[in-house]
Amino acid sequence: MEEAKGVVKHVLVAKFKEGTTPEKIEELTKGYADLVNRIEPMKAFEWGKDVSFENLQQGFTHVFVSTFESTEGVAEYVAHPAHVEFATSFLAHTEKVIVVDYKPTTIRF
Repeated sequence: MEEAKGVVKHVLVAKFKEGTTPEKIEELTKGYADLVNRIEPMKAFEWGKDVSFENLQQGFTHVFVSTFESTEGVAEYVAHPAHVEFATSFLAHTEKVIVVDYKPTTIRF
C-alpha cells in the first residue's frame, strides 16, 4: 500500500433540507465548484448524486470532493473568506452534513 504524498481529499456528504429545490441545489453546487477558482490551495473539485440501490444513505443525497496538496492547504481553505461566506449559504440549506478529510492510499497489485 502506498499513501499519497501530501495529497488530501476533503469529502462533504450532504442531506439537503426538505423543500430545497433542484434549482437551488444546482446553484449551490456551481458555487461550490467555483471555489476551486477562488481558493489557491483547492486543486480539484468533483461531485455526484447518490445512485445507490442499497438504501443505506440515510437521506444523504450529494457527495462533494475537493483535492488539496496538504493538510495545511485544507486549513487555509477552511479559513478563507470565500469559503466561510459560501459555507454559510450552503449550510443554511442542509439538514445535515458529514465531512471527512483523508490521505488516499493506493493498493498496487
